[in-house]
Amino acid sequence: MLMKMGRIIVLCSVSFLLLIGCTRLEEQQEIVIGVAWPFKTDNNLFNEGIDLAVQEINRNGGIRGRELRLLKEDDGGELVKGMAIAESFAENKTIQAVIGHSNSFITIPASTIYDQAGLVMLSPASTAPDLTKNGFKHVFRNIPSDDEITRQLALYLAKQGYRRMVIYYSDDSSGTGLANSFEDHARSQGITIVDRFDYYTSPGDLRILHNRWKAYGLDGIFIAKIMPEGGQFILDAGKAGIKVPFVAGDALDSPMLSEIAGNSAEGTIIGSVFNPYLDRPEVKKFVTDFQEVYQEIPSANAALGYDAVKLLAAAIEKSDLNIRSSVAKELMNLGTWTGVVGLHEFDKKGDDVGNFVVLKKLQAGKFEYLNK
Repeated sequence: MLMKMGRIIVLCSVSFLLLIGCTRLEEQQEIVIGVAWPFKTDNNLFNEGIDLAVQEINRNGGIRGRELRLLKEDDGGELVKGMAIAESFAENKTIQAVIGHSNSFITIPASTIYDQAGLVMLSPASTAPDLTKNGFKHVFRNIPSDDEITRQLALYLAKQGYRRMVIYYSDDSSGTGLANSFEDHARSQGITIVDRFDYYTSPGDLRILHNRWKAYGLDGIFIAKIMPEGGQFILDAGKAGIKVPFVAGDALDSPMLSEIAGNSAEGTIIGSVFNPYLDRPEVKKFVTDFQEVYQEIPSANAALGYDAVKLLAAAIEKSDLNIRSSVAKELMNLGTWTGVVGLHEFDKKGDDVGNFVVLKKLQAGKFEYLNK
């Protein structure tokens, strides 16, 4: 009887070990990167860009012989959803790193969750300077901050003779930060901000404001808003008879701008990243491959998403897959890394210090690049 029980225990032990072994094997068959993004409301080819990067990585053998998979969650551009997704990603131990979020007002509070979990978060869209001011070791972005984008916009505008401008902004951390950054750099270039406002009810309100601005010799209006609100403002300003140029950061770098604002958006100047017409081999290959798969020219969002996946894959390749916090160290150790947007390099705060800001102007419904 004892011998029989012993055989049963041994068989059970073997079965248990085999079960554990199978479970571990299944867990190690793929590398998972979480992606938090407002896919339904603000995709702008971002999804296509990240998918193309994954296809290329897996076609070339994956990461250390394992397939890469993206776990996508739609935060809807809403803080509550974004925080819930951040919590779920932090608790999911199969996730090696996270790409997201798009909106700074979500990314900034969510960054605390990711950092405490030792989980790298790389944002290809959140430009608010406050994102990297907390000293977090696991928070990065592969896009210039608002501070750099507005600096280059102010330099360009000053050279073009702009001297007096108005700022229209969102009364939140993202809008206020962007507005403040532009005002600081504009002032350093001799541009006076004659008015700032964050609210109006109708084109009639704008008409009244415009009458006041005209007394100052208004040269242009800087918009610190996201889409679609930024496009709607330009449309309403056109209805109010405001003909001065509009200027904005990367949040208005979208085909939606022309769709919403129509002819009123003509001449709008945007500070963003990625020029698909550059004669760099990395850019030419990316554009060709993207067009072959999606029959469209890739947007800045597509390029930033593509680079984000490739950057994390390069870091994960060298990391300890059993300690996901090690991805942060390897991301820093990449040094100067060549992407389709440009040469990426992270400083100690997690900011990307690569010089890849591009300026463009909307002409006949299409963006023309000003610094080719």
